[in-house]
Amino acid sequence: MSQDSNTQLFADDLTVGQSFGGEPREIGDATFKAFADLTGDHHPIHYDDAYAAKTRFGKRLAHGLLLMAMTAFGATAMSRRFADCMVAFLGQDARFLKPVFVGDVLTSRFTVSSIEPKAGGNSAVVQFDVDLLNSAGDTVLSGHHRYLLLCKAGAKGMSDAV
Repeated sequence: MSQDSNTQLFADDLTVGQSFGGEPREIGDATFKAFADLTGDHHPIHYDDAYAAKTRFGKRLAHGLLLMAMTAFGATAMSRRFADCMVAFLGQDARFLKPVFVGDVLTSRFTVSSIEPKAGGNSAVVQFDVDLLNSAGDTVLSGHHRYLLLCKAGAKGMSDAV
């Protein structure tokens, strides 16, 4: 991808195999609490050390949906380069591969895996494979996101209509 961090990107600027990473983020007690406050999920495996010690994990475990949220494309600096072309988030899927615990540092990685131009050439469905890695470099979550993105012709058409 272009080195200019201010240049807007469109679906037709992308190629299969391009990748970029998110920023490392630590998930601590405050993150667990914020997630519980938002969702109401207060299962003791996430909050009770004594309870969690008796599980197969041996300590408190991060919520799966919290991990999914940490793959949010919009939370990456790179997403600002897609502001002019983003139409819709279409869906996601993921598998949890390894447990994540309080204090782990996680980094997302996105790789363009497919680009499906829509009729008319004004937009495309772009799929990003997404991985969440811990500080040891282990993949703890693997999945994909699908977005509807404008192509340059579609963005020009929108600005002409305004």
